[in-house]
Amino acid sequence: MIRYVGFSTLPLLLAAPLAFANPAGAAGDYPTATIADYVLGCMQTNGQTRQALESCSCSIDVIASILPYDHYERAETFKSMSLTTGESAGLFRESAPAKAARTELKRAQSEADVRCF
Repeated sequence: MIRYVGFSTLPLLLAAPLAFANPAGAAGDYPTATIADYVLGCMQTNGQTRQALESCSCSIDVIASILPYDHYERAETFKSMSLTTGESAGLFRESAPAKAARTELKRAQSEADVRCF
């Protein structure tokens, strides 16, 4: 059966996908894989419970509201590269950009901890 959609309901139908595309507090332009990776790692640290899932999901949303994705990605790259061994890895631990990126991420994570845990 085909139903007629009047003009009064058409704006609601067109706006519906937008209402769910980016819910309030969502991780904006963060890729889904990045969000999932963060939540899974957070849950490994904080327990595999429903409460941990909710807190960790909240945490990445708070971080995303503070840090643009490119800043988050840069900080995570510096963090992971600083764990490598060798003389050249010192650049990822000691350089001013590395320290600034890690500090920015730590501040966002601290705010997330206060709001979510």
